Amino acid sequence: MLILLPPSEGKATPTRGRPLDLDTLSLPELTDARRKVLDALVALCREAPEDARTVLGLSAGQVDLVVRNADLPDAPTARADRIYTGVLYDALDVATLSAAAKRRATGRVAVASSLFGLVRLSDRIPSYRLSGDVTLPPVGPVAAVWREALAEVGPAAVGNGLLVDLRSGMYANFWRPGPELSGRVATVRVLHEHNGARKVVSHFNKATKGRIVRALLEDGADPRTPAAFAADLERLGWTVEIGPETKTGTQLDVVVTEV
Repeated sequence: MLILLPPSEGKATPTRGRPLDLDTLSLPELTDARRKVLDALVALCREAPEDARTVLGLSAGQVDLVVRNADLPDAPTARADRIYTGVLYDALDVATLSAAAKRRATGRVAVASSLFGLVRLSDRIPSYRLSGDVTLPPVGPVAAVWREALAEVGPAAVGNGLLVDLRSGMYANFWRPGPELSGRVATVRVLHEHNGARKVVSHFNKATKGRIVRALLEDGADPRTPAAFAADLERLGWTVEIGPETKTGTQLDVVVTEV
């Protein structure tokens, strides 16, 4: 099973740790694309900081993020599960997982990244700022860079198992599994039910996805189909409604009334 998570916009900034070494990251097939995006981002932020602020969609009060990007080659790194923060990652809370669950997380979870394509939770990366919708001169849209780079790497990372795709729409654009994987792709939509009405609420969506991943890792479940995945979620206490299989996979609706 491969569980794909979105990155967080906000990130923790380590104060010490060895600098970034692209050659140590998992999925080494992505190294050339990673270097291309990294070099372009660093050059932009070093040579044209005002242009960088515009390109990156930052406000005047976020100049520090441009400086941070300019220093990426020498910046301290930490494990990705310590860099990414926010509601989903707080709910997942990797640091407090059992030893067995941490081992599963290392092998089963990956994070979509505008800078690195995909990273495993154990990969050491610096804090950076680059959204998935940025067009980065001179390489162009970063999403297009990763669509090309992940075309073969994505399916290989899934292997013969189930893909649980929890990415947001922006990061799903980096790689969309083809029809040959459709029977082994499950996406999750979290619906908040209140007074008989259902709607998607960002906080409930992120927190519930984090809790789902945590529960799966602790439980050790390794479902091979969307139906088996839905059954595991129900066994673990969630209310799940499973949709029909389409050429892009199967959507599961997880209905919650509270976080």
